[in-house]
Amino acid sequence: MAYVSQEKKKALAPGIKKVLAKYNMKGSIRVQNHSTLVVNIKKGALDVRKDATADAGLHYQVNPFWVDDHYTGQTQSFLNELVDAMKGEGYRDDTDAMIDYFSCDHYYSINLGTWNSEYEVI
Repeated sequence: MAYVSQEKKKALAPGIKKVLAKYNMKGSIRVQNHSTLVVNIKKGALDVRKDATADAGLHYQVNPFWVDDHYTGQTQSFLNELVDAMKGEGYRDDTDAMIDYFSCDHYYSINLGTWNSEYEVI
């Protein structure tokens, strides 16, 4: 069963913040429903719309499983590094959708902007 505690968030936060700083991105980290680690990216140096292969709005949720197919350039590198940092060391995922079995350490979600605040390129 997926579970992420505040202690796990605190342990993963330095790695996530390091990736955000490397690409000059500003964001926040939170835990949602005790199962999902969420990073909300509010603004940054990367022009995400330019690097998206599909029409990307200024506030939307990134599908972490399709980063390589939907993004190019620096944005692709940033999102892949961010996903790795959000998983952390020892991340476990025994999910098998074919038999309806979902078991992982924790879920992770990346938002560019929020419902009431668009992602801003600085």
